[in-house]
Amino acid sequence: MPKLIPNLWFDSNGMEAAEYYVSVFPNSRINHVSHYGDAGPGPAGTVLTVEFELDGRPFTIINGGPEFTFDEAVSFQIDCADQQEVDAYWDRLVGDGGQEGPCGWLKDKYGLSWQVVPAAMAALMADPDQARTDRAMKAMLGMKKLDIAALEAAANGA
Repeated sequence: MPKLIPNLWFDSNGMEAAEYYVSVFPNSRINHVSHYGDAGPGPAGTVLTVEFELDGRPFTIINGGPEFTFDEAVSFQIDCADQQEVDAYWDRLVGDGGQEGPCGWLKDKYGLSWQVVPAAMAALMADPDQARTDRAMKAMLGMKKLDIAALEAAANGA
C-alpha cells in the first residue's frame, strides 16, 4: 500500500505553521524544507514546502499562495485517552488564537479544523443500549469541548 501523506496548502506562513504543529504534538519533527528557486512562482529563496511528522505521521505543507483556504470539509481527529488530554489539546489549539466549534470541533489559528475526541466517546456511541447512546449524543450536540463526565452522566440519565 502506498504511503498517504496529507498535504496542507498555506499562503506563505507554512513554516510557521509546521513549527507550531510540531510544538503541539509529542514525537514530532520537521524533516525537510524546500525553497522556491528562480523559476518561481514564489519569490526565490522563500519556503516552498515543509515535510514534517506529527506523532510519527508524515505531513507536507506547501506555501502555494492565497488561492485556497481551509474549511470544515476536512479535519484531523485527535483521539484522546482522557479528559486531561482533551483539555490539553483543546486549550492549546484554541488558546493560541483558534476558535471553538460545536461537538468537539475547533479551528486552530491557521483555520485548520480539528476534532478533539475522548476514547470514552467511541464507547458511548457503541453502547448496545440505544437510549444511553441517544442521551450521550444529545449531550454532545450541546457541547463545544467534550466533557467526558457530562457525557457519561447524560448517558446514565442524570
